[in-house]
Amino acid sequence: QVQLVETGGGLVQAGASLKLSCAVTGTTFNNHGLAWFRQAPGKDREFVATVHRSNNREYYADSVKGRFTISRDNSKNTIHLQMNSLKAEDTAVYYCAAGRPILSSLRYDTSYAYWGQGTQVTVSS
Repeated sequence: QVQLVETGGGLVQAGASLKLSCAVTGTTFNNHGLAWFRQAPGKDREFVATVHRSNNREYYADSVKGRFTISRDNSKNTIHLQMNSLKAEDTAVYYCAAGRPILSSLRYDTSYAYWGQGTQVTVSS
């Protein structure tokens, strides 16, 4: 049974940093592409960042590029999302996801089969 558990959310002021982590169990970690998505109140879930399994390249949403960094620790079956210079508009529930998307579909949540329960990030302005 595949499980993804996110940790690290919280309430911070604008300009601060947070680091989210997602522990993956029940599957072969290296076989999956891993991604972060987020969903703000009243909005659709949106892509944040991913490390693709085929080329290990990182991809980011334009809104977070230069501020967020995704990384994966294969020895600990964990991915991280380092979030710097946080803005009020980054407030959302952040989800990690695992799947096997092709390159053309890695930004779509329907490409990922497994999801964590989400962790709340609130940025006060």
